[in-house]
Amino acid sequence: MPEPSHSKELPVSLLTDPVMIEACQARDFGRIFRLVKARAGIYPSMIARRCDLTPSRVGEVIAGRRQLLHMDVIERISDGLRIPGHMLGLARRSWEPGPDEGARSLAADTGISARLARHVAETNVNALVLEQFDADVERLARDFVSRPLPLLIPEIRTARDAVCRLLEGRQHPSQTRHLYVVAGWLSGLAAHVSLDLGDRSAAATHARTVVQCAEISEHSSLRAWARSFQSLAAYWAGDYRRAGDLAQAGHSEGRGPGAGTIKARLLSLEARARAAEGDSRSALRVLALAHEARSAAGPDELPGVFSFPEAKQWAYTGTTLLAVGGDEQTWHAVNASRRALELYQAGPEEDRSPGDLQAAHLDLATAYLASGEVEGAGAELSEVLTAEGYTASITIRLRNLAALLGSEPYRGAQSAASLRAHIHEVTVRPALASDPTEPR
Repeated sequence: MPEPSHSKELPVSLLTDPVMIEACQARDFGRIFRLVKARAGIYPSMIARRCDLTPSRVGEVIAGRRQLLHMDVIERISDGLRIPGHMLGLARRSWEPGPDEGARSLAADTGISARLARHVAETNVNALVLEQFDADVERLARDFVSRPLPLLIPEIRTARDAVCRLLEGRQHPSQTRHLYVVAGWLSGLAAHVSLDLGDRSAAATHARTVVQCAEISEHSSLRAWARSFQSLAAYWAGDYRRAGDLAQAGHSEGRGPGAGTIKARLLSLEARARAAEGDSRSALRVLALAHEARSAAGPDELPGVFSFPEAKQWAYTGTTLLAVGGDEQTWHAVNASRRALELYQAGPEEDRSPGDLQAAHLDLATAYLASGEVEGAGAELSEVLTAEGYTASITIRLRNLAALLGSEPYRGAQSAASLRAHIHEVTVRPALASDPTEPR
């Protein structure tokens, strides 16, 4: 690449960078040459010409195989790259401005400030753009609960692409942070789509992106929601200990989980995971804390899939108590699942999640089986088996229920065999259809 002819000066931003200053103080010329290449576009061959060195010698320095210690070489580097002498422990170089040039230096500093002001003022977004993104995220989060996934996938993808393109440009720091929050929520939606369609690998990738966006933006609620989603994914992968630990990390982290119902969600997830792991004592203790957190919760930042409605908490309670087991807890599980169904059915239709309703029905069916009531289980199953498709988690629940129907004391019962056959028939269908252009 030819050497720029307009100037031999290094950018002011490089000469004032703490990393460059430290490298010069240490006379770490390998690091200096790499910084000059990356930040000023001065390649090794150009460095060699400017400093009267051979290209091979410059390459060895960059690779760390050679050090430059002779004073005449250091002076040539200072003069060739226009690194002020004091930065390398040298006297002022002949080309550096002297005291009599103070006026010119002051004018140059003023020019730098003016350019900096223009640079800072430049942005590729405005308040209306950010407001529209916020509205889109809120709408998609609400629609996610009740609208078919194939209709949402293209909209989520389009919005994420738009945010990514904007982040490649320039914004004010507060605007950049806002865009990262939007990108995090949209990646959360993409993660949920992938998990519902059974693509755990894609879901994990999206979830890691949510965590990264939360860390960059320092957004407590987004960070806590990301942990809750990772816990959910681990639970459905059968890794109950990791699911519990992730949920616990989310609600006990020093920075806090944020406002709203997220703490109740995290505690409910932990309780369910501890129960599935077999730690009944911890499960019941954490479950009680989850209901305490609910009573202290404020409004959620976002609705729909990013919130934790009371009905869903009762559904989680039912699942937890069923996993704990025993006659008393099974009876409480039935009441919790019934309470969940009542709340779902009493709420607005647009806030009614088919998957959550199905989960509550399946918990009731499992509870009835635990009590020996096959007919009651069949009645609850009938509310689920007519659906056209299921999320991956509902499919897992159905197969677990089929396995229970195939065990003692139900194995020989005709009604149980009929229910098992019906479950097998519906679970061999494809999962909820995704957009054929969506990577799986």
